[in-house]
Amino acid sequence: MKRANGLLIYTTLYLAFLYLPVLLLPLFSFNDGTIVAFPIKGWTLDWYRQLGAQDTLLNALGNSLIVGITTALLATSMGLFAARAYVRNRFPGKEASEGLVMLPLVIPGIIVASSMLVLFISIGLKPSLTAVILGHSFLALPFSVSIMKSAFDDFDASLEEAAYDLGSTVLETFRRVTLPVVAPGIVSSFLVTFTVSFDEFVLAFFLSGNEPTLPVYIWSQIRFPAKLPNTLALGSVLLLASVLLLVVAEYFRRRSSSKSA
Repeated sequence: MKRANGLLIYTTLYLAFLYLPVLLLPLFSFNDGTIVAFPIKGWTLDWYRQLGAQDTLLNALGNSLIVGITTALLATSMGLFAARAYVRNRFPGKEASEGLVMLPLVIPGIIVASSMLVLFISIGLKPSLTAVILGHSFLALPFSVSIMKSAFDDFDASLEEAAYDLGSTVLETFRRVTLPVVAPGIVSSFLVTFTVSFDEFVLAFFLSGNEPTLPVYIWSQIRFPAKLPNTLALGSVLLLASVLLLVVAEYFRRRSSSKSA
């Protein structure tokens, strides 16, 4: 009993340490004053109303949407075929290639960003949204592969074999049998990789150049105290959107597992 109580206390303290600062973000976004401190001066929605009138913010939001959607499409497409190959086939270097795909998860972001900046400049690609998309696709691919591998692990291969026996070609079987079954996994992968790209800062900071994404824009604003309330409001909106996207992604991931079982 004492051990269970100790574990409960530890878990509570850990979660409070992890999430309490995040919960303070939307709380202070309603503060009527510009100083982020207790006691709160008053309550207002003015900071949220001002978000739509800032052209620079809207441009950064548009850049992030372009980068996020394109990255999600590229990462999910590559992750779909890579995961199928890892689950269904045996080939030389399979473990090594799978390890290389997962490598971005353990390499410090600053190392990846600076290396990509040097690489892109050496091949004539200047910092731009294109460079950010390439960098984010590299970063998001491991997430896509992990999700799609889970979908294919639970997929009954005999369904494809039955389609082959009935005369379907490889492409027809993939389009009419495989894709419908793993479709929830594809949606989950798209949402997760979009969220990873949309929230990523380090690569975008190095590679965006004169076309900042939303996280880079937020970083540029928090240096000025007068801009902080608007930044808190924007961060609260992004926090809510990220949570909703991840909840939807988890729903589709579980649906994919149950559908494939």
